[in-house]
Amino acid sequence: MTGQQKPAQRYGAGIWHFATYVDRYATDGYGPQRSLLEMIDLAGQVGDLSVVDINYPFPGGGVSFEEVEAALKRNNLSVIGITPEIYTQVFSKGSFTNPDPGVRRLANEMCNEAAKVVRRFGADYVKLWPGQDGWDYPFQVDYHDLWKLSMDGVGELASQNPDLKFVIEYKPREPRNHMSYDSVARTLLGIEKIGLPNIGILLDFGHALYGGESPADSAQLAIDYGRLFGMDVNDNLRGWDDDMIAGSIHPMELMEFFYVLRKNKWKGVWQLDQFPFRDDCVGAAKSAISFLKHIDQALDRLDWDAMKAAQSRQDAVAATNLARAALFNF
Repeated sequence: MTGQQKPAQRYGAGIWHFATYVDRYATDGYGPQRSLLEMIDLAGQVGDLSVVDINYPFPGGGVSFEEVEAALKRNNLSVIGITPEIYTQVFSKGSFTNPDPGVRRLANEMCNEAAKVVRRFGADYVKLWPGQDGWDYPFQVDYHDLWKLSMDGVGELASQNPDLKFVIEYKPREPRNHMSYDSVARTLLGIEKIGLPNIGILLDFGHALYGGESPADSAQLAIDYGRLFGMDVNDNLRGWDDDMIAGSIHPMELMEFFYVLRKNKWKGVWQLDQFPFRDDCVGAAKSAISFLKHIDQALDRLDWDAMKAAQSRQDAVAATNLARAALFNF
């Protein structure tokens, strides 16, 4: 590896990776119901995880902070982020963009409670995934008003908590047919319009794929604006947010994504956002991390100078051969 500094690497996962999943058909769930404490214990079995992202309010309820802290300690885990559940039934018409100001206030209060939890755990950020903010039908909303509410909601939180980072995880759709924060470009436009330094992007590799983006290009854009505060990896078939095992479908694009991160000396956690509906959750996490380690090693093997030269010529054949040689020993 020529002229590149390899970062110290940590791995993380959303705690929901170890939850019980439901869909429109298996509404009673795939597998046994699990408490948050059981999810943390499963995360501890992966071995390579050092951090988790936890939903708030705590999944299933009925657990104390002390119990959660004890579970984290016995599994050698810490918390990277807290994700307030501003996408549940009460927010079915939106959280920050809800037409009812009382519901918008509830979303703000929940996120401020999550901010307190971030401080308690010494986490890095509050993660905002306003999945219900958006619209479904033509003529359903006033687009100007909706976008203003989207920005005002995030901006208010960041102003109320200037000591904390807030990360927006964008996604094209689901549960709304059109989400307000639906792409890297639109999310950056909103963040720049808000104009506060403690708001950034959590870039989900699968959401970028699903949205027709190149995840590596999306990462570079967010980095160029100084707004890449976090990332998740998974995989999908581009038609939906399948949250499959990272690298199972798009290994070359995943390698390019991490190539861009290393090229820019981005130091964050490599975090899993996977939904192993029918599969062993611990095994799925181990599989993903094993491949992430392989990509890390491939980046060590990559001829960086030759890649830079090939890219300067826009030589697709040479660049592809270099990447294949590093990733597949081709």
